[in-house]
Amino acid sequence: MPKLRRSLLLASLLVGVVLAPLTALAQSDYPNRAVKVLTGFPPGQATDTLGRIVINKLQMALGQAFFVDNKPGAAGIIATQAAMAAPPDGYTLLLTSSGPLAVNPGLYAKLPYDPVKDFVPVGGIAIVPEVLVINMDVPVKDVKGLVALAKSEPGKINYASGGVGVTNHLVTEMFRSTTGIEINHVPYKGGPPALTDLIGGRVQMMFETSVATLPFVKQGKLRALAVSSPERIAAAPELPTIAELGYPGFSGVPWIAIMAPAHTPPAIVAKLNAEINKALKSKDVHDSFVAQGVEPLVKTPEELGIFVKSEIAKWTKAVKDSGAKAE
Repeated sequence: MPKLRRSLLLASLLVGVVLAPLTALAQSDYPNRAVKVLTGFPPGQATDTLGRIVINKLQMALGQAFFVDNKPGAAGIIATQAAMAAPPDGYTLLLTSSGPLAVNPGLYAKLPYDPVKDFVPVGGIAIVPEVLVINMDVPVKDVKGLVALAKSEPGKINYASGGVGVTNHLVTEMFRSTTGIEINHVPYKGGPPALTDLIGGRVQMMFETSVATLPFVKQGKLRALAVSSPERIAAAPELPTIAELGYPGFSGVPWIAIMAPAHTPPAIVAKLNAEINKALKSKDVHDSFVAQGVEPLVKTPEELGIFVKSEIAKWTKAVKDSGAKAE
């Protein structure tokens, strides 16, 4: 072996010997500065609201600031792409949902990220059932009445969503297809403005998360008819599931999770996962989630990875069946 080559090899080995302990120390000391948590949703939406509850717990447990950076728009693509491009050191995380991770792969022909290859699962946050709500002036009291009204006046009922291809659009399309009704889609830029117009009577119906809808239902501003989950929810046990109303198998349930850029050190991922799951199992977080009609999504990184892959397959089929196309 030439002398120069031997010298270079020896130098690289020495660098590795020096850096390895430093890298291990940095991971064991994690976090030693603030952590940015990107999300593709505005304040007030379920992903942001529920995610912050767990993130506050992370701050207290790990002794560093975890600040949420809201970058809404483009169906979550802006925030997801920014997280993908961040250094994989644990100091940039992605608070996201089934939309960017499981719906977008089937909705967009060219997506600037791969939810499986470009990210490592960190921890689940919540399963978030959607509630079928209608404007108070719609002259029906239940799903049977809504379906009958829609069939008697095809195309006259308008339904709102948070945008083309977002989860509540697809859930409503599943409902439309399952019940055989003709209704018109009115997409909005997010759930809050859609709910505002639903309350105001500019649209007549909507599927939206229990977190967003139940407060309005309790205030008498919206009428709730059913939930999209396979089982009833504790926060509103009087609401039937769509499945039990004569449409067996109906299920359309979004979820929320935290991801990190691919190649984030396993030790950091494991540390975050342990604290996230500890937070989800705590009485105050559990009770807060249940009161809002959601279920803690407690999973290991490996379990979450398998879950995400299965959800991509499920929602890709839903996109295809709905005929939704990205705008």
